[in-house]
Amino acid sequence: MNDTKNTTQTQNESQEIPAISSEGDTLAKSKTGKSSINKNEAILAEGSFPQLLIKLCIPSVVIILVMIIYNMADTYFIGQTGDPNKIAAISLSMPFFTILSGVATLFGNGGCTSISMALGRKDHTKIKSFCSICCYSALAVGIAFMLIVLFAIRPIAAMLGADESTMEYTCQYLMIFSLGAPFVMFNQTYNCVIRADGAASQSMVSNLLGTVSNIILDALFIMVFHWDVAGAALATVIGNILTSIYLVYYLWKKQPAFRPYPKYFTFRKEYFLPVVTLGLPMCCSTMLNSISHMISNRMMIGYGSVALSAQSVAGKLAMVITMLLMAICMGLQPAISYNYGRGDLKRMYSIIRNTGVFTVVLGFVLSAGCYVARTPIISAFIDNAEVIEYGQIMVLASICTGPFYGLYQLCQTFMQATGQAAYATFTALLDKGLFYLPILFLMNHAFQMYGIAFSTAVTLIFALAVGAFLALKWNKTIKETERNARQNTAGV
Repeated sequence: MNDTKNTTQTQNESQEIPAISSEGDTLAKSKTGKSSINKNEAILAEGSFPQLLIKLCIPSVVIILVMIIYNMADTYFIGQTGDPNKIAAISLSMPFFTILSGVATLFGNGGCTSISMALGRKDHTKIKSFCSICCYSALAVGIAFMLIVLFAIRPIAAMLGADESTMEYTCQYLMIFSLGAPFVMFNQTYNCVIRADGAASQSMVSNLLGTVSNIILDALFIMVFHWDVAGAALATVIGNILTSIYLVYYLWKKQPAFRPYPKYFTFRKEYFLPVVTLGLPMCCSTMLNSISHMISNRMMIGYGSVALSAQSVAGKLAMVITMLLMAICMGLQPAISYNYGRGDLKRMYSIIRNTGVFTVVLGFVLSAGCYVARTPIISAFIDNAEVIEYGQIMVLASICTGPFYGLYQLCQTFMQATGQAAYATFTALLDKGLFYLPILFLMNHAFQMYGIAFSTAVTLIFALAVGAFLALKWNKTIKETERNARQNTAGV
């Protein structure tokens, strides 16, 4: 397979199936006969599955754990006040934060996939443009988000479900958080981008920096200064500023190939569309998750702030499981994209099979552990008898799909990593959109509060079935292309 591509190719290049070389397991060579790939790329091309887990997934898992702790920190410290209304306000604000994260994922995950495939093809011109597109698009969205929130904060809070008891706290959080929106966008986008060549440890360090600072500042602002919800938001903003500073330092001192120079930014479709289309599946999943979370919050608040608080804590446990499984799939995505880009399908399939088995086992272990420890975990967040009582069933509803969620995520990852953005996007729409919202309303009507809690589990059954069907269909297309390529090679 050729190592370089003409830079005037159209956006369809991002969805082409690469020609399959009979020497798919041979590394790219320079004119001297020596391998032209760096150490990180060598792991993607030749490393064993345990090596890939250590190199790609452990940093990715640490990043996700950091994000989980980061997300839980506000809830935990606010929970120490014993006020369910303040916890409810934090929960009501989260969907808007998730919307921002979803847009960051559009550029970050799409950029990571595009850059990984370009690395496999040795197309350095596209790498420079992809990096610039990701950076400056993310900053522009962050600034626009900040201005929208600042000028329409109360209508936004009302849209999120805030009532008289939570409106003031929700507005406080949104007002301060919006000031850090550009930093959040840059962080989340570029933490994905710098993983494109397998350098996941640097992304881990930047996330650790932001989270540790956020936890320390949460304790200081909430427990010492008693700034409560406003303190939680301010800690988040400062944490993102510190992370941005580290990422800029890393790009200019350690990884010049991924620097976002303005002169390489372009809206040309052969550069811009691959980033957007390949980032769309994860973006849609994140955005729909936010919208669905907002709708379910509005439904649950109808049963009282205690019910919403219990659901919020149970949701944190589910987030531990789903995000860790997502981290495994996201961590291995560069390896799938890289080997797909260089035509080594045998290695790509091996990585996918091992990932599937690993996520099922890990999902079962995590779900069992959370269920056994559910009572002390809920009590750690808020020592309220009603919240603990409601939380018993809600925890079960949230974690029962743990052993299977990784397979659903793997279907999306496989299709996205190999350029089938349409199937991957449609699959992402199922879990928190096309299936979830109708099921949510039906379950609420039939089983009230606990029906809302179990809606996610029921949805995953249908979403996984459709996702697996589409993944197998796309896999059949890949294999047919491989077979035709081998026949053509044999004919020559």
